[in-house]
Amino acid sequence: MEQSRTYKLFTFKDDNSQESLSVTIPEVLDPQFGMYVWPSAVVLAQYVWTHREELRGRTVLELGAGVSLPGVVAARCGARVTLTDDSDWPLCLQNCRRSCEANGLQGVGVLGLTWGEVSPDLLLLPAVDVILGSDVFYEPEDFEDVLLTVSFLLRRSPHAEFWTSYQLRSADWSLEALLHRWKLRCVHVPLSGFGADEPELAGSNLPGRHSVQMMVISLRTDH
Repeated sequence: MEQSRTYKLFTFKDDNSQESLSVTIPEVLDPQFGMYVWPSAVVLAQYVWTHREELRGRTVLELGAGVSLPGVVAARCGARVTLTDDSDWPLCLQNCRRSCEANGLQGVGVLGLTWGEVSPDLLLLPAVDVILGSDVFYEPEDFEDVLLTVSFLLRRSPHAEFWTSYQLRSADWSLEALLHRWKLRCVHVPLSGFGADEPELAGSNLPGRHSVQMMVISLRTDH
C-alpha cells in the first residue's frame, strides 16, 4: 500500500542580498531513519545556503541523505550532486528521488552506499569537492564505518571537506580518537557564524531546542 506523504516547505533567506530559496521536501512518517527532516539537516542546509557561491559548479556527495534537504539545497544552488544512502534501505533511496522530483531537479545521482564498505560503486565515484552528512554520527557503533568511508573519499580528493552536523545526544561519546586514527582534522563551526543559532530556521520550527553541532572535517596535513 502506498504510504501517505506530507510536503514540508523550507525557505532560506539572505537578509543582506534579499536572495531566497524555497525547497519542498516530501516526508513519510516511517520507523526507518531518514524518512523525514531531522533537526541537524536544517542546520546543515543553512550552512550550505550560506556557502552557496563556493558550491556553484562543484561536485557534492551527500552521505546518509534520507530526504536529502542539504543535498537538494546544494543542487538548487548549482552544485553537481550525488545523493547516497544505505544500499539496504531502498525506501530511503526512493525518498531521495522523490525529493529531487519535488524540486524539479534532473541529473542528480542517487546511489546505494553502505558505510564502511569499499564497494564497486564507491570506487567508481568521481572526485568530490564537498561531502555532506547530517546526523550520520547517530549510532556510536557506526562512527568508525562513517569515518572509513569519509577518509576513503578524502584521500581520493585531498582538498575536499566533509561538512557535517549532528544532534548532541550524549556527552559520553567523542570522535577525537577516531579522527586521530584516520588522520583527520576537525574544526567546530559556531552556529552563530551562519545564522543557525535560532530554534526556527528556514521558515520551519526546526531545529527547535535540540543541541546541534556543526563540524568541518578534512585530511590532516601534518605527518
